Amino acid sequence: MSKGTASKGKHNKGRIHIRCRRCGNASYHKIKKVCSSCNYGKAAKLRTYSWAKK
Repeated sequence: MSKGTASKGKHNKGRIHIRCRRCGNASYHKIKKVCSSCNYGKAAKLRTYSWAKK
């Protein structure tokens, strides 16, 4: 009885975030096809917030 959480928990070994072609950070999600740093793949404008000093 070793099937369950032990075998299901081993599915996230690969690199999910790769280097973004727009901002250069390693924030581009391969599966979602969106960069979490600059919002590439979702919007034409760069991702900026007033509370985040970049």
